Amino acid sequence: MTDYFRPIAETGLVRPADAVPLAGGPVWFALAEHLTRAGSRGLVPARDLPGDVLDRLTARRAPLAGLALDRPRLMGILNVTPDSFSDGGQFATRDTALAQARRLVGEGADILDIGGESTRPGADFVPAADEIARTVPLIETLAPEIGAPISIDTRKAEVGRAALAAGARMLNDVSAMTFDPAMPPLAAETGVPACLMHTRGDPKTMQDDPRYDDVLLDVCDYLAARVAAAEAAGVARDRIIVDPGIGFGKTVAHNLALIRGLSLFHGLGCAMLLGASRKRFIGTLADAPDAQARLPGSLAVALAGAAQGVQILRVHDMQATRQALTLWRAVQGHEGGQ
Repeated sequence: MTDYFRPIAETGLVRPADAVPLAGGPVWFALAEHLTRAGSRGLVPARDLPGDVLDRLTARRAPLAGLALDRPRLMGILNVTPDSFSDGGQFATRDTALAQARRLVGEGADILDIGGESTRPGADFVPAADEIARTVPLIETLAPEIGAPISIDTRKAEVGRAALAAGARMLNDVSAMTFDPAMPPLAAETGVPACLMHTRGDPKTMQDDPRYDDVLLDVCDYLAARVAAAEAAGVARDRIIVDPGIGFGKTVAHNLALIRGLSLFHGLGCAMLLGASRKRFIGTLADAPDAQARLPGSLAVALAGAAQGVQILRVHDMQATRQALTLWRAVQGHEGGQ
């Protein structure tokens, strides 16, 4: 890709006549920044954008797992691992995991994301059998009980297949289906939504001096290539979710550049997920070394994502995020905040 167009996202109730919706949602734009590898070429009126670019930026995203994407959806995080960065194995037993899952859904989670392998910086590889043992019994119990669709957070097709058979309805792959060549055929065969996340290296090494020519454009190109690969494997674009991978092979400066430029990724024509909750960069900037003390910063980043039209916000603190998002939407005049 040589030309990139980053919409200047707006949320005000008063819109100019030439404004267009961003990804078919309540956020809109009238201008876009024309970016190239040589630098910015300034602002372009939205309606002067190339037709295919404008179509991808404005088209309403299709529902995923029965959820309309006309407003930001909240994905609750349930890590059933002994070494999660955010909760230190707090939900590693069946009883604590079930209780947390029910609490997240009760507090308003639209999606429940269950993972059995920590992908924190420095984490070790977990065999598929261990992931299955940690996640599948929970999914079997929860799927008939809760109204929210369940996502399986895994890089491994064997785990994904077992989770889907147990009742999960979405794949969330931090490797963007590069770790396991059987993952794209699984997504194509089952037709479930699949989230493709950007990372550099594996969890063990990803934070070892990460470098980019231009992090925003590099990540965009990577995700464009992964979307194309998924489509070539038979996965429909309207089933694909893209995630810029905050904290995965990025410095603080990289993370900030990606958050500022989130609206660029709407040009891929897919739904977007933002997972920044409790991440280390928040602690660095806010002097909060304890991951569980990063709620204010996590809320700030979640609302920044909503302001750029992100459709799915992956979070730990469901009740607080739901309240903040409800009030933010009410202030913006979006359907009373609901």
